[in-house]
Amino acid sequence: MPELRRDPVIGRWVIIATERAKRPDQFGTAAVEKEELVSGEKCPFCEGNESMTPPEIYAIRRPGTTPNSSGWDIRVVPSISPLLHISDSLDRHGHGMYDLMNARGAHEIVVESPRHLREWELSKEQSIKNVNVILDRMIDLERDPDIKYVLVFKNYGIAAGGGHIKHARTQLIGTPVNLKRVKEELAGAKTYYDYKERCVYCDIIKQEITAAKRVVAENNNFIAISPFASRFPFETWILPKEHACDFYKIDRNKIRDFTEIADAVFAGTRKVIGDFPYNFILHTAPFRRDANKRGYWETIDRDYHWHFEILPILTRVAGFEWGSGFYINPLPPEDACKSVREAK
Repeated sequence: MPELRRDPVIGRWVIIATERAKRPDQFGTAAVEKEELVSGEKCPFCEGNESMTPPEIYAIRRPGTTPNSSGWDIRVVPSISPLLHISDSLDRHGHGMYDLMNARGAHEIVVESPRHLREWELSKEQSIKNVNVILDRMIDLERDPDIKYVLVFKNYGIAAGGGHIKHARTQLIGTPVNLKRVKEELAGAKTYYDYKERCVYCDIIKQEITAAKRVVAENNNFIAISPFASRFPFETWILPKEHACDFYKIDRNKIRDFTEIADAVFAGTRKVIGDFPYNFILHTAPFRRDANKRGYWETIDRDYHWHFEILPILTRVAGFEWGSGFYINPLPPEDACKSVREAK
């Protein structure tokens, strides 16, 4: 029979549709579409094509090279079609009962290699450098008083919004408002903490280690789990074992462990279902600045826990899901976890 499962953080219900169940290896038909743009003249992110992007914001360059030229290891540029603009003023105003403001913020692309490589083709050292650059950019954006939150994410494959270019890159969007999805987690985590005086994510980690049914991988500092109420086949969360609410304040000595566990999850999943479209999303605490002076988020350092979510795009969200807020997952997370853990 189908099974209803409740997410312990935000209270969202998921249907584990066992009557539609597939074996884990039957999801392999959802391969990423063939790329149309390749390295060389056509890819704007390849070394030598710097004129095809807006001027760089930040770069790790070899000595003697100049901005917006060859000779870089990692390059950060504004999106060519930004959702938010750093130069705008907020200009909050009303239109009758409606609220408006300008699209003030930031939209940046971290180009993770000068070569035309996909994420899993990067060296471990290059992956570590990329995480350090993302942290540097988050710290810089935190200095902008109008930016309340920075969403870090990857879109891979057309189905996930990644387009045809398979060049390793990460996006950062700094917003002047806090995000609805994150606010739901913040509220759920605070409610749990107010009742139990414990972090709900820390309790999830402890229970998953004890149950040993949904732990995909772990090392000294991080754990990857198939969440109990998974919305999608092969959905995975990566969390720090030690409680922390701000990703950008991570001890940089732990970045290697983070990249290794992320690599293990992606490698195991690809071994089971092949190349697959996905979104890879960071949920972290908002910038607080003087928020506590106004009584906001007084317990956020204790009740919230940053984490990354890997969301494979292997099923379609249709009318029932949009109308009800439920998700339908045809693969029990225990089965997905077992297949990936054994594959890697």
